Amino acid sequence: MAEPSRGARLARLFPALVPTGSGLVRDLVAGLTLAAVTVPEQMATARLAGYAPQFGLLAFIAATLGFALFGASRVLTGGADSTITSIFAGSLAALAATGAAGVQQSGAMLALLVGAFVVAASLLRLGWVASLLSTPVLTGFLAGISVHIIVSQLPAVLGVPAGGGALFDQLAGLAGRLGALNPLTLVLGLGVMLVVLVGERWRPRWPWALVAVAAASLLVASLGLEPLGVATLGALPFGLPGPVVPAFGEVLDLLPLALIVALVVLIQTAVVANAFREPGRPAEIDRDYLGIGMGSLLSGLAGAFPVNASPPRTAVAASAGARSQLAALLAALLVLALLLAGGPLLGGIPVAALAGVLLFVALRILRVATMTRVLRAAPVEAGLILVTALAIIVLPIQTGVAIAIGISLLHSVYISASTRAVRLVRLPGSTVWWPPAAEVPGERVPGVLVVGFPAPLLFANAEIFRRGVMRLVADEAAPPRLVVLEASGIADVDFTAGAMLVELIGTLRQRGIAVALARLESARAARSVHRLGIAQALGEAAIFHSVEEAVRQLGSRSDAR
Repeated sequence: MAEPSRGARLARLFPALVPTGSGLVRDLVAGLTLAAVTVPEQMATARLAGYAPQFGLLAFIAATLGFALFGASRVLTGGADSTITSIFAGSLAALAATGAAGVQQSGAMLALLVGAFVVAASLLRLGWVASLLSTPVLTGFLAGISVHIIVSQLPAVLGVPAGGGALFDQLAGLAGRLGALNPLTLVLGLGVMLVVLVGERWRPRWPWALVAVAAASLLVASLGLEPLGVATLGALPFGLPGPVVPAFGEVLDLLPLALIVALVVLIQTAVVANAFREPGRPAEIDRDYLGIGMGSLLSGLAGAFPVNASPPRTAVAASAGARSQLAALLAALLVLALLLAGGPLLGGIPVAALAGVLLFVALRILRVATMTRVLRAAPVEAGLILVTALAIIVLPIQTGVAIAIGISLLHSVYISASTRAVRLVRLPGSTVWWPPAAEVPGERVPGVLVVGFPAPLLFANAEIFRRGVMRLVADEAAPPRLVVLEASGIADVDFTAGAMLVELIGTLRQRGIAVALARLESARAARSVHRLGIAQALGEAAIFHSVEEAVRQLGSRSDAR
């Protein structure tokens, strides 16, 4: 057998670094574009976290290096992310105010914990975790996060001192300081937001955030607006930040927050990886988890904070033509050069300009189009958007996130529990058994009842299924000789439902009714049927590949009872 080539080995070990086709030139262009977009966004997100702006650039470098070496997607980019930053920023500040460690030490420890959880999820192949939040709940979650970002940035845009506390306390304090509003900062902040918002719609590939922030900086410098109350970042230190020792003593305090942040990272990473997967190449979610998790670990070791997959920057990389993670690595090298030597250049950036970038991010994650579609197609589920958003807005964010996850799980349990057993009929002139419809009434076979159930059989719906089958039996004009359970929609059977099925089979047989199982298509459900004793209760001769086969073999027997 031939030895794999060096290129094949490289592709297997580092799939994200191998460009498709003639991708090096495209990666070069995409890397320059990505760097231009990244700098203002990462600096703004670092300020949202309560860090100096350069830590956002450091987080991006760490996330890029970790994902390029260990991830699978060729275009996904990671770094500081406003979604998770809004979740942990307040908690880190509160912890620093009451403990011995500062925000940086606690943030570094949080990054290590989040990275460890995400890496563990990769090793345990927990890609299914991404389905824990339904689309309406995820939309409501992002809407709530959007409100938190907007409120946190209003002081910088208005040019008034920032307040602390819960969201409504911040709003109350802000209302009391409106008399000190600075019109210049308001124009700068809203101007940057509008330039990016309009520019993104006009020319999506252009680095509008960089253009707007650079223009605002030039305006402040040329007109001498600092003495008029326009705050800038001020002199930033050269070089990489000094080493930070993570707050190992606060591990227990940080664990609940780390779990919530890690769960959001898992969900967002899976969403981004699936949204930007290459045609013909399935997303490798578990491998992407490894890349993002390693990025968070490196960020923590560098003294920064947790990182996440970024939907907008991934979209920029993809639209700019990136063919591998070489584009992100080039962007990281440019950011590193700026971090090492660009302190004076960055120091003149107005604080309101970075706040304007975050206001744009907040508006971007507010999925109005999705809300409208959900409201039109599923008004009940639109209520989930509202409830989730209110939970995130009114309660502490980590509590709101936990409630959002609980709402999503309860919603899925409700859907499963509300599924009902349905009588199936044979479509005329065929062997297909289908739920009856007004336009196609279907055919019945005397003495035969075919029952379908389009959901997994679980503890939540086992009793509902049993009562449904018994009701259908009772509704028959004459007691049926045979009941066929059509199982094509049953993906799995848990222990509680298995015990119920065994009991139901016994009950029907006591009444002289034969029972058969047909179209058990799920391999997982088939294993459960044998493991839980259902097959033994039925007998292998009563398990069929099709309903028609079961009806022909058992339905006309006089001894079917």
